[in-house]
Formats: sequence, structure tokens, C-alpha cells
Amino acid sequence: MSYLKFDKNLMINLEQSLPKEMLRTNKSGAYHCTTIVGCNTRKQHGLLVIPIPEMDDKAHVLLSSLDETVIQHNAPFNLGLHQYGDGVFSPNGHKYIREFNCDTVPTMTFRVGGVVLSKEKVFISHENRILIKYTLLEAHSPTTLQFRPFLAFRNANDLCVENSNINTAIRHIEGGISTCLYEGYPELFMQFNKPARWVDDAHWYKDIIYYKDRDRGIPYREDLWVPGYFELPIEKGESIIFSASTYQADPAKFEVTYQQELIGRTSRSSFYNCLKNSAKQCYLKTPDGMYIMAGYPWFNVRGRDELIALPGCTLAIDHKDDFENIMHTFLAALRRYIDEGVKDEVIKDINLPDLPLWTIWAIQQYRRHAGLADCRRRYAAEVRRLVEDIRQARVPNLKLNPDGLLSTEGTHQPVSWMSAALDGRPLIPRTGYLVEFNALWYNALRFLISLLEESAEEADYVASLTDLAEQVKESFVKTFLNDYGYLYDYVNAPYTDLEVRPNMVIAIGLEYSPLDRRQRKRVLDLATRELLTPKGIRSLSPKSYAYNPIYVGNPEQRERAVHQGPARPWLFGFYADAYFKVFGISGLGFIERMLIGYEEEMAEGCIGSLSEMYDGNPPYTGRGAISTAKNVGEILRTLKNVKELNKLQDSDSDYV
Repeated sequence: MSYLKFDKNLMINLEQSLPKEMLRTNKSGAYHCTTIVGCNTRKQHGLLVIPIPEMDDKAHVLLSSLDETVIQHNAPFNLGLHQYGDGVFSPNGHKYIREFNCDTVPTMTFRVGGVVLSKEKVFISHENRILIKYTLLEAHSPTTLQFRPFLAFRNANDLCVENSNINTAIRHIEGGISTCLYEGYPELFMQFNKPARWVDDAHWYKDIIYYKDRDRGIPYREDLWVPGYFELPIEKGESIIFSASTYQADPAKFEVTYQQELIGRTSRSSFYNCLKNSAKQCYLKTPDGMYIMAGYPWFNVRGRDELIALPGCTLAIDHKDDFENIMHTFLAALRRYIDEGVKDEVIKDINLPDLPLWTIWAIQQYRRHAGLADCRRRYAAEVRRLVEDIRQARVPNLKLNPDGLLSTEGTHQPVSWMSAALDGRPLIPRTGYLVEFNALWYNALRFLISLLEESAEEADYVASLTDLAEQVKESFVKTFLNDYGYLYDYVNAPYTDLEVRPNMVIAIGLEYSPLDRRQRKRVLDLATRELLTPKGIRSLSPKSYAYNPIYVGNPEQRERAVHQGPARPWLFGFYADAYFKVFGISGLGFIERMLIGYEEEMAEGCIGSLSEMYDGNPPYTGRGAISTAKNVGEILRTLKNVKELNKLQDSDSDYV
């Protein structure tokens, strides 16, 4: 039985099928994204969406969609689907869908009378190119296919409207045509692996609606240019391949390219395999290095997100080399910023004060995977340098105070992952002593000690680190731990923030926590009661008067809600770590049951992936970006930890 298979009854019910989206990327910034019925519901959807570095750092929709029409006995059956301004869906091609299967490649099967047609889509790795393979499985009479390309040529965050600046020129090439609607854009090459007749039939298709954008309170109406259509016959048992790319390809090689791309693909046949594929889709390889995209369809590479996602998206799927390559690229960028004040062109937010702390945390996960010796050899010097950068005040906006704790200025600009802001001013002005900053600081010191403590030459330095770590531990407990069983979120004397927030879960989930086991349990118990959901950890306790669990409305409404209740799956990784630290192997059953909530999401939202956030209240609907690397990464890391603990349990070993 297929893991990601949807039958006819679901596909023809648009209330059920339209919310389900699918994503494929080329691991170099380009992607294909739409709903499982092929109807674009947000402006970022498209058949071929690519980065154009010469223009900006955004993705651009070249080919929005390709409408297929089956013709038999001169009767056309259009398989496309769009929503128009009057609320009407047309041409209702979804009613011909028999099933959708996404285990290996996205595959649709259509039945039109006696015709059964399959459609498979493959994005070529590291190329701006998508291939679509059509196979006529059944037909009792001559069959012809028509294909209408809907062109956009725009920023993925903008919309196209009918205009007179469009370049309508078509250039005929082997197997198809090429066109470029606006200056500055690359040519779009659309080709088939067998001769196809091109028919000039140019029209603007006007007032196409993207209801997801309408619900988000942003512009949602678009006009798309259709220059004509391709037409070609197809026989029973025959396959034809369509290619859309930014370069002219050889039609004779389409089938070989298609088959080569399938080699080595992991079938989405399980929860783990879905997340593994989703993690790899967030990889970004450029001439300048290797990165992890924060997510799709609108994120770029963001420093903190990359670091949180990195261990799970590489080490947890046994891609150790990828961890090393991505970390190499990141460390070079971070070093340029700390030493020279130069921000990286690819990695956004490299200037945030907690990035050195998250870098050390990510390297710490490498030690667990590769072993102490390998980690020490490869990264001990880097960890030491980052710790000294902090101690010597070389990290902007991160101050080491006499009590050993770190402070930061977050009144006028966001400094933590809770970065909601209006007019540049943080809605949650976390400033002064932040709980996760200081927990990560203590963890970093203890981790560095573990890397150096076996060296006699480093004895004096290790002793100084140990003294500092003990001071941090004492100050942390005194500053953040309260009598109510939780940790203050931030303290900026004389102000103490009393809200119950999830950053304390990070503090108790770290390998080296400034809290002892009893203290961890008290915090964990409260987090379980007030913050834990089946889809992640709430960003605010429901007991708060400011609690707003649903991320909906216009941009300002969503910004005000984003950190006031919606749950984040990535925080569950730290919750699970804390749970195992407190309960050991006996906590396996509970964590495994909680993971069921994330597995359920494989058939919801962006199928096979995890959304940016989920409502804090039932039914815990997914919101925001449809696929997010740090959510995928931390659930993968948790799955790996669960697997390792199950092995320990089977061997009757003790968990430490």
C-alpha cells in the first residue's frame, strides 16, 4: 500500500484536496509547487520557479502551469484547473483524476471515457528544468493531446496583470518553442521528445484567483499570458516527455535524463523517508558553497534557521559530508562578519548575536554522530575561537557581564527567533538576559571543556572555563528559576518577564543544562501542562491574557499573533531531549506517541513535510510556510534519538 496515495473520492472534493500541496526542488533554489489537483492557490505556486541572481535574491515564476487537453472524436476534455474571480473553478479537470500517488515521483492518473492517462513530474537536480512524462495507458480510438502554457515571468511574491510591455515573440526550436516575456529574464524553453505542432492562439487569461493569498489579506488576483498551444498525437502504450527549462535541451535525451534522475531516489514510503526527502529538498548548492534553505515557498537561507536545521537535515539521515560542507560555508561567513563586519550575501541575519551559540550547539550534535575524536580534530579550534569571541566582546550586541551571563539589546530590533516586528520595532522586546542565550552559553562552555579536558597543555585554560561555567550556572539559576516551576523568558533588571514561553524548553533540553535533574523536571512538567501540543510547543501559555493561538488575518494581524500561541515543531526536539534526560528510556513510549502527531501531517498541508507553525488549539491547523527545514530537521533528530534509545533498551543498557 502506498504511503502517500489519494483516491478519486478525495481528489474530486476540492474542500479536501485544495489544501494539500506538493513541493519539489532542484536543491539549487528552484522549485515546483502546487496543489495535488494542480490548481495554484497562492502566488508562489508554479511549474517552474527559479532564482535569478542577476535580478535579486528572490524566486521568480516563469511557467505558472501547463493545461492538458485530451481530444478524442473531436471532443476536448481539459484536465486543467483554475479558480477565477467569480469564484468559479474552470475547466474542472479534477473530476477526471482517478488517483494521485507521491511515493517516488508525483503521479496523477486521469480517466476520460475510455482514455487512461498518467502524468509524472521530475525536477532535475541542480538544473532549472522540470520534466513531465505522459503515458497513455488505455485508449480505444485515436487520441490527441494539447498543452497550453500559462506564463508569468514575475517575482514569486508579486502578481502579473495584463500589460502592453509584454514581448509576445516566439522562437521555434527543436521539439518546441522558446519565449521571454520581459527584459532581464532568461528564455523559457518548452520542448517535447517528439514533434509537436505549435498553434499561435494568444490570450490573457484574466482574474485568476489565489485563495490562500486572499485569506492572508494580501493581493490575490492575477492575469496570465497564454501564447498558444502544442498539439501532438499519442498512441496506447506510448510515453511523451515535456521539458521546461532555461536552456535548450536535446529531445533525444529526455528519456535517459528522466530515468537517470530516478536513480537513487528515496521512496516516500514511511514517515522517516518523507522527512528525509523534505530535508534534502531544502539543500542549496551554489558556486559559493552549500547551505540549507529555511523553507519554501518564500524563505531564503537564514543563519539561525540553518543552524537549528543542520544536524537533523544531515546527520540524522547519515549525510555527514553534507554537514561538514554546510558548516564549512557557514563558518567562513560567520568569521567574515565577526572579524571584518562583512555580512554574507546568501546567509541572511548573520549579524544576530546568538548565532555563535547556535553554531556551537550544531557542532555538539556532530560530536554525538561522529565521535569525540573526529569532532575534536575538526571543530575544537572553531569552538574555542567562538567562545573567545564572546569572552573578548567581539560579537556585536552580545555582552559578557561580571556575573558570567550574557546580555543583549533587543528593545529596538529583534535579536532572538521571536522576531515579530511592526515598523522594525519588536512586538516582544526580549532584551537583557535571555533564557536560551544563557543556557546555550553554559552549554557551549561545558562542550568546549569536554573537547579540551584530556589535553595536559590546556589544563589552565580548562580550569578557567570551568570556573566561568560554574559562575554561569549559579547566576542562571538565581536569575531565571522561580518558585512557580518555570524559567523566566528574559530579565532586564528591574523588569522580569513573567510570561510562560517555550525558550525554557531549550534550556532544559541541552546536553549540558545549568539546571539539575530535579529542576529540569519541574520546568518540564509545567511545559507539558501549558505548552505541549501534538504539533509542537506553543509560543505562549494559554493562561496568558495575550494568548492568540491562530496565525490568520492580514499581515499585521498575523505578525501580532505569530509568537503569541502558535506551536512550533522544532521546539519539540528540545522537549524530547529534556524528557529523556529526566525519564531516561522509560520516556520512550510517551515521545513515540507524541511523534504520531507529526506523522499525521505527512498527508496534510505540504504532503511529506511540516509547516512553519500550527495553531495552538485544536485542530492544530498548519500555517505559514508549507515546508520548513528546522521543523523537519528537529523531528528527524528526535526520530534518530528514539531509534538509538530503542537499541539501548533492547540491549538492556542504561541511558545516561
